[in-house]
Amino acid sequence: MELTKRQREILFAIIEQYAEIATPVGSVTLAKLFDVSSATIRSEMAKLEILGLIAQPHTSAGRIPTDAGYRYYVNSLVEQAETTETSNRQQQDAPRLEPSYNDRSTHVLEVRVSSQVSAEAVIKSAVDSLVELTGNLGLGTIGNQLYLSGISRLLTQPEFVDLNRVQAVAKLLDNLEPWLREAAPGEPLNIFIGKENPIGKSSGVSLIISKFRSPFSDNSYIGVLGPTRQNYQRVMTLVRKAGEMLEKGF
Repeated sequence: MELTKRQREILFAIIEQYAEIATPVGSVTLAKLFDVSSATIRSEMAKLEILGLIAQPHTSAGRIPTDAGYRYYVNSLVEQAETTETSNRQQQDAPRLEPSYNDRSTHVLEVRVSSQVSAEAVIKSAVDSLVELTGNLGLGTIGNQLYLSGISRLLTQPEFVDLNRVQAVAKLLDNLEPWLREAAPGEPLNIFIGKENPIGKSSGVSLIISKFRSPFSDNSYIGVLGPTRQNYQRVMTLVRKAGEMLEKGF
């Protein structure tokens, strides 16, 4: 799907602002951000809506991202990360710059994980840290068991005032452990957005998991489950780092 530079910027701005404010993003807000007229923004938003990347939840409201919009955004983040990694390998002496909040958060993660002794405590500490750092539900596999932490944190998000969505999340969690065991996602970082989720397709959540090798299994997983409305760049970085730390720590 080809978007113009402005369309990409508007889509990404809607996604990032919606993650912060949890309310539809209007043309007036975006017009101020991009220093163009509201009519120009509305025209571009209409095109993004036709492409299925954003939606208008009700008349006269702003726009919110769709699952397809989030997927486009996440794919762009993955491509950007791969380009940066390739560039860093080609220029070994070049400093690698990352957002300061990721530096601080990954440092917290490292300190907490490294202070643990047993393999089980290490995994639980990493999961608990992800809960605190992302505000999502954290999960990790310890042998044939699934360790969950932060369910109450997840359900305080505004998306889950709807009982049907809470029930869909419960269904997903009930079936997540056997799915991980049977499906065994193969990539270092897997992102399932909204309807892409293997179970609980109507739950409106994103599952972000990283695979690592542990004393319990070569197919161990750590990750988070949160609303589709979240800071993907930050969460993806932290989950990936957690997987890398656990892989190296055993």
